[in-house]
Amino acid sequence: MPPPAPPTELVPSERAVVLLSCVLSALGSGLLVATHALWPDLRSRARRLLLFLSLADLLSAVSYFYGVLQDFSGPSWDCVLQGALSTFANTSSFFWTVAIALYLYLSIVRATRGHGGLLLWAFHVVSWGVPLTITVAAVILKKIGYDASDVSVGWCWIDLEAEDRVLWMLLTGKLWEMLAYVTLPVLYLLIRKHINRAHEALSEYRPILSEAHRLQHHSSMADKKLVLIPVIFICLRVWSTVRFVLTLCGSPAVQTPVLVVLHGIGNTFQGGANCIMFVLCTRAVRTRLLSLCCCCCPPQAPAESPAGPPKAPAPSKPGDAGTPVDPR
Repeated sequence: MPPPAPPTELVPSERAVVLLSCVLSALGSGLLVATHALWPDLRSRARRLLLFLSLADLLSAVSYFYGVLQDFSGPSWDCVLQGALSTFANTSSFFWTVAIALYLYLSIVRATRGHGGLLLWAFHVVSWGVPLTITVAAVILKKIGYDASDVSVGWCWIDLEAEDRVLWMLLTGKLWEMLAYVTLPVLYLLIRKHINRAHEALSEYRPILSEAHRLQHHSSMADKKLVLIPVIFICLRVWSTVRFVLTLCGSPAVQTPVLVVLHGIGNTFQGGANCIMFVLCTRAVRTRLLSLCCCCCPPQAPAESPAGPPKAPAPSKPGDAGTPVDPR
């Protein structure tokens, strides 16, 4: 394997963009957690899985923020700590993203609803347990450390001086990332195909065209969101994979500023993207958020005139203009 390219230097503008992405992702993840806590009636099992994904994305955004802010120039204890936290959170985010797709597939296509509790526990064991085991092993074997920003954007990950660094890069993220590139589109395409078939079968028994049109509108909106989930995931994560391949090839293109910024945004903005899709683009949640904001902002009282508060009008006498007289 060729030696790695020289360290990638981060300019202040690139660091500022990635830090902003971390902040927006943390805010988006926090908003998802807040909506889950505020409205119990919205706590479906799918949104509970989204809650755990948001917690992983929140931890990922915070750890990346610290790494980019520090911009490590060499190995240190906080470099290892930050690398371990981001490795665990990032890998867990991959597993929870796939878990949501798998749950939707089993619930919609396979109609598997009787073992939801057992399935949820299995997701917890895999999505938290596997990343934790890999991260602990990487720390004990001293594989996490300074990576010269060639496979990151200022944060620490796998030490590029390790002889088996490629193996550990795969185990601590890249393997699961590339598997998600394949798994997510396949699962969501199967879900969409099933929904389209069910809608076609239902439309044959819908004599009222207006009702059928309304159902078609709602199903088409759901189809668009299903398509966007894997598309957004791939668009955000692919830049990290590109820089990983370039690093293995020893190519100087790994230091391209545009590629560095896209990598930084892609790895840190997953929580913000999920917030846009599942909060801002979900009518039920968006409506409640707007109502909450309106309740928190009471209307302002009318401004008083310089002459003082308005006086009450004098009582009018019967027979005055504009005042009805009792006919009795």
